Amino acid sequence: MLPYNFLLNSRAKIVELETLLTSIPAIAPEGGGDGETKKCDALEAWLRENGFENIERFEAPDSRVSSGKRPSLVVTIPGKDTSKNIWVMAHIDVVPTGDLSLWKSDPWKVVEKDGKLYGRGVEDNQQGLCSAVFAGLYLLKNGILPANTVKLLFVADEENGSEYGVKWLLKNTKLFNKADLILIPDGGDSLGQTIEIAEKNLLWLSLHVMGKQTHGSRPDSGANACLAASALSLELHKLESIFNKHDSLFEPDYSTFQPTKREKNVDSINIIPGEDWFCMDCRILPCYALSDVLAKVDQACRKIEAEYGVKVEYTCPQKSESPATPVESEVVQKLAAAIKKVHGLEARFIGIGGGTVGAEFRREGYNAVVWSTLDDQAHQPNEYCLVENLIKDSETLIEMFIES
Repeated sequence: MLPYNFLLNSRAKIVELETLLTSIPAIAPEGGGDGETKKCDALEAWLRENGFENIERFEAPDSRVSSGKRPSLVVTIPGKDTSKNIWVMAHIDVVPTGDLSLWKSDPWKVVEKDGKLYGRGVEDNQQGLCSAVFAGLYLLKNGILPANTVKLLFVADEENGSEYGVKWLLKNTKLFNKADLILIPDGGDSLGQTIEIAEKNLLWLSLHVMGKQTHGSRPDSGANACLAASALSLELHKLESIFNKHDSLFEPDYSTFQPTKREKNVDSINIIPGEDWFCMDCRILPCYALSDVLAKVDQACRKIEAEYGVKVEYTCPQKSESPATPVESEVVQKLAAAIKKVHGLEARFIGIGGGTVGAEFRREGYNAVVWSTLDDQAHQPNEYCLVENLIKDSETLIEMFIES
């Protein structure tokens, strides 16, 4: 049976799996949830009932959840060539619903309307998960031996930093080898054309400016931490003109240094604050090393200290840099060929602002790409998945699996 016909005939089963997964919230403790165990149990049971036998479970310990564990599943489909694997990695966890008044239906019950499935997680990342599952089912039900061994990986903790998911697996297992092809169906565009091969380096700064509190009428007797913090945020923003290269792979095509969150300092308008706190979100082209950026951050802090008579301390809540996956790499070329065959489109290669698990793999020397066909509904109220997108993505994965 041709892949598209098989997938079209499996539509009811696709909706069934989406409905099952959506009905079991898998929210991290950071979001007030109890982790992924119940959802992972249900997924594993469904996979076994539908013919998958080679399933391994890996559990990162986490005392914050009732099960004490954050589970990930690996489903293996042996191939002709076992020297390298084709990985498709989706995540089990979802984000909280947000303001329920913005939802038109129960976010934990799938509603189907006009070819769309509505519910929390249906796109992020159950579309990628289900497309991988049904691509695997096509191989199993039709007795097809893929060109390479296929590994379907369903991980925990993607939404909150991957400490109990991909990062834990990379550190505590030997699942991956450098020849593997790694595809993450968790980002893309409505045509299924863009392949994300790179991320900007990510630097978050949390800055604490310490001066001397005084009365609003006597700035001469204090050191205004708010004024110094404002000057420092502008000084750090100026780093955009120092790290000023452009790269058309990214949008925007330059490095950004943006002040964002500010904390409360004083309770009254007539108090000059002695302390002030603010944050910067910096997304830096990968041609620049974060060590060089931080040297300039230090320089800016010392300048403001001298000019305003304050002291500045900072921490880096997030700091991440990773190389790009080469366009000529096998995973990029195989995916581009599959997109051309299934979608009839020439793939377009892009970089993004940063923040996917692709960077975790690239940092460790693995070639990884992020791709999917979606309307970018992640984390929104009334999140939906187009069933046709899911089917097309599954068909594209099948093409990658069977193409020699």
